[in-house]
Amino acid sequence: MRVLNPVVWPPKHTLFGVTVSATDYEESARAVMAAAGRREGGVVTHLAVHALVTAARDASYRAKVNTFEVVAPDGQPVRWALNWFEKTALPDRVYGPELMVRLCRRAADVGVGVYLYGSKPAVVRSLRDKLLERFPALRVVGCEPSAFRPLTPEEDGALVRRVNDSGAGLLFLGLGCPLQESFAYEHRRSIKAVQLCVGAAFDFHAGNKRMAPPWMQRGGLEWLFRLTQEPGRLWRRYLVTNATFCLLFARRLVAGA
Repeated sequence: MRVLNPVVWPPKHTLFGVTVSATDYEESARAVMAAAGRREGGVVTHLAVHALVTAARDASYRAKVNTFEVVAPDGQPVRWALNWFEKTALPDRVYGPELMVRLCRRAADVGVGVYLYGSKPAVVRSLRDKLLERFPALRVVGCEPSAFRPLTPEEDGALVRRVNDSGAGLLFLGLGCPLQESFAYEHRRSIKAVQLCVGAAFDFHAGNKRMAPPWMQRGGLEWLFRLTQEPGRLWRRYLVTNATFCLLFARRLVAGA
């Protein structure tokens, strides 16, 4: 008889009103795979500065995120804030694209099925193919793009059935922030797989976009690299959210003084 590991989700701390998990790759992966093996569901998201500020400023979005089992510190500044204010001593962030790779490796080892949902048809197909090249034993039990519009109740019900009938233990969502978090929240009771909001990981692992060099990632400068890649789309986002993050950080410093 197969013995299933217990599901122990990592602890959380409140950062600017948002509950963020004080966790690392190993702890997160262990909890996710335990839940996937049991098909108990659960939601994991990854907050960089943009997503954290969005949650801090938007009460509706924050209420959804605060129900998730794992809210990982995706950005280095988020990790730094946790370490500064909550003394968590986290040695590294939990980057969505990296956690996705680690989970796929474990899923391939133990036979847990994964489902890919989001992005454009060519991107999600390329993602599937590249994951299978990297992990030949991986069971990709579903692969479909976003509709890029709200689903009708009938379409939504059919999607839930496809995911559940596939037997997937992991559902990777590449819908972008905040759409993927809203999707995961709305389906947290109906979808049996662990839902993982990984956003740009679809583009990165499909080879559609470049990841920042490791030194920029370590230094908290990934936003700058992405800005150089897509300045017209991202300049306003980073101007506003980075400034807001600094303001929130400073306010808490003063309040705690």
